[in-house]
Amino acid sequence: MPKTIWLLAGEASGDVLGARLIEAMRAHRPDLRFCGVGGPRMLAAGMPGSLFPMADLAVMGLAEVLPRVRMLRQRLGAAAADIRATRPDIVVTIDSPGFCLRLLKNVGDLGVKRVQYVAPQVWAWRESRVRSFPGLWDELLCLLPFEAEFFARHGVPVRFVGHPVLQSGADTGNAERFRARHDIAPDAPVLVLMPGSRRNEAPRLLPVFARTVALLAQDFPNLVPVIPASPVVREMVAAKTATWRTKPLVITDVDEKHDAYAAAGAALTKSGTSTLELALARVPMAVTYRVNPMTAVLARRMIKVPHVAMVNLLAQRALVPELLQNDCTPEKLRAVVRELLTDGDTAAAQRAGFAAVMRSLRAPAGLPADAAALEVLALLE
Repeated sequence: MPKTIWLLAGEASGDVLGARLIEAMRAHRPDLRFCGVGGPRMLAAGMPGSLFPMADLAVMGLAEVLPRVRMLRQRLGAAAADIRATRPDIVVTIDSPGFCLRLLKNVGDLGVKRVQYVAPQVWAWRESRVRSFPGLWDELLCLLPFEAEFFARHGVPVRFVGHPVLQSGADTGNAERFRARHDIAPDAPVLVLMPGSRRNEAPRLLPVFARTVALLAQDFPNLVPVIPASPVVREMVAAKTATWRTKPLVITDVDEKHDAYAAAGAALTKSGTSTLELALARVPMAVTYRVNPMTAVLARRMIKVPHVAMVNLLAQRALVPELLQNDCTPEKLRAVVRELLTDGDTAAAQRAGFAAVMRSLRAPAGLPADAAALEVLALLE
């Protein structure tokens, strides 16, 4: 009888990870069955359906979560009930620790093998939470090289499998193709704007980006802003940017996003995996973020790492500027983008640092998705 893998992803980045994991496992075991919760990428990779919309889980920040607690509890109950009814051979939860760890704990009495793919970032804040992890999973698959040592030190079973950004194709874009497709002059600066893939992220950054672009248009009259938008926020982004005087190109196709990276002279991005995509594509950037003020106050008290941007954490220095909360202003963003677009030395220094960061993310052997798939399949056997 075919083995069953029950997977759950809670946001767009997890959907990508889940899809690659499904494809990598199927390459070794074509007979595997998949079910659970996922987005369009996982469905296209072979999951026949999603128990409920993945977008229901794509929320972060205390103030943002509170209004949706009741719905999230209902989704948690539905997911646990489905696992109990399905009795899969392995449960794999991907990122989204606030939801996933509760789910793993809920089904712990079933004796089903459990895997958490992407480590909770307890090394950044509230390290004491790690004491509750032993027993939650049979294997933790981590993406960052320093995480393996951190979790092993706390007695948590862990494997470093490399970072999936290395498989993203972000460095394979074609600048000339992008400019030709959108009739962009060779000397027109392209600015990538990444406000986030969650519904509660983009609305906070888009108004700031709108005023920043208006200011930059005074410096660069032929500026072309580009916003790669996930399917979850694409319509909202298009609606909120419709009134911009310098209208951005809103794109959703992954290959076109990579072409935009290749054409870009600079980027403004929220913190997170997007910084690693841009680093792989060698796009000079500044990282900016704005959350609910209450969330920000709590975060300042608990965060223990010196940097917010993942690329800076891996470089162990302020490789790219971080303009967060009160520093997330149109005037400050304008100044840093103007420098990136006009100062070749500043841009070159970032690119040199990006190369070292990417080397640190390589899997011990093979591609990251293959390394993760082999770990899951080893537990399956």
